[in-house]
Amino acid sequence: MSAGLSSVRLRATAAATLVVALVLGVVALVLVGTLRGTLEGNAGAEAVKKAEAVAPYAETLKIGENGEPGLSATVKPAKLLQISGKDGDLYMRQGGVAGVADPDVMLTKEEAASSEWARPHQYAVAGVKVTTADGPAMVWSRVSLAGAEDALRTLYGALLPGVPGVLIVVAGMTWFSVGRALAPVAAIRAKVADITARDLHQRVPVPRSKDEVAALATTVNGTLDRLETAVERHKRFVADAAHELRSPIATLRARLELAPPSELTREALSDVERLQSLAADLLMLAKLDAGEPLRTGELDLGQVAAEESLRTRRRPEVRLELDVQPDVVMNGSRAHLDRLVTNLTDNAVRHAASTVRIRVRAEGDQAVLEVLDDGPGIPVGQREAVFDRFTRLDEARARDAGGAGLGLPIARDIALLHQGTLVYADGGFVARFPLLA
Repeated sequence: MSAGLSSVRLRATAAATLVVALVLGVVALVLVGTLRGTLEGNAGAEAVKKAEAVAPYAETLKIGENGEPGLSATVKPAKLLQISGKDGDLYMRQGGVAGVADPDVMLTKEEAASSEWARPHQYAVAGVKVTTADGPAMVWSRVSLAGAEDALRTLYGALLPGVPGVLIVVAGMTWFSVGRALAPVAAIRAKVADITARDLHQRVPVPRSKDEVAALATTVNGTLDRLETAVERHKRFVADAAHELRSPIATLRARLELAPPSELTREALSDVERLQSLAADLLMLAKLDAGEPLRTGELDLGQVAAEESLRTRRRPEVRLELDVQPDVVMNGSRAHLDRLVTNLTDNAVRHAASTVRIRVRAEGDQAVLEVLDDGPGIPVGQREAVFDRFTRLDEARARDAGGAGLGLPIARDIALLHQGTLVYADGGFVARFPLLA
């Protein structure tokens, strides 16, 4: 899967995991808070019930005396009176002296909860006002919160491993689901990238999901249908135009050659030659675009380069040097490779200052053809642009003897047809082809 789609997959997984993590965090906090409040509330209600259940016994209790059967009392002045019975532990607080009731110093709930008898967060404490034989007092009851803490510890034990586990499952499922959803998009992207001007008959795969991705694939295929039709019409037009132009141009050239020589006829013949060259280039491009199969065979690239370079028209001041290694054998079409060498050499001759050097050698498993010249060269930023059709650099327009900007594109197309490459390096053009095994 491409980087772009992987990035979408990663972002979707991270977003889904983050959202679930936030939701689970909020749910866990609410759950813990609710459970703690419920358990402590239940414990407090139980403490109230215990205090109310024993309050009638406390009302009949006299300080310093034994109370009802089953109950025992211990009195300390201004301290706590503990009553032990079947309903649990109870506390009362009296005034400053035994037997004297003082409501102003009755033990508050906070004081009761802060005592050793009812440590904070360990007991739920509840108090009930009673009237004893010696005056008003408070009866305190406690219920242990150990059960609530055990329940919370159990919940923590489930949440701590559970929440990360759920997040891992969510992340994995999201990664897998988004990957499956994006797989057709990756297939469409790969197929579109594979389709070239010669492969417009191919179509992208349409998934069976009948969703937005399937609609995208259908739209892309429809666009490719229209593009293929337009390209085919263009190719037919170029081929037909080039073919139809050959006859009238040849007739015109013959008439000019038979006409009395003059400056006007010489200029007209030069223009007709340019038209013939342009028509020939257009016809060659039409054949290359049509993807006609090559008639290939074993040939010596050095021999092809030597023969065709010598046939190239040269300016008198330009010297041609050959550096050809023998037996550089490859599989190719002689006619097409002749055209490649001719186009590269002709381009080098037009732009050289004094020397054009042609080299052929074997390098590893490749046959290498170099056509170098000592001209001004091509700027780095325009070295790929020269292979675009009808492209002519501004510097070349002043010196060019009539090129239409099709020679180099034709040469590269021929190199690609032979599973080779053609690029511009410092000093000239370099073509590489697979050597014959």
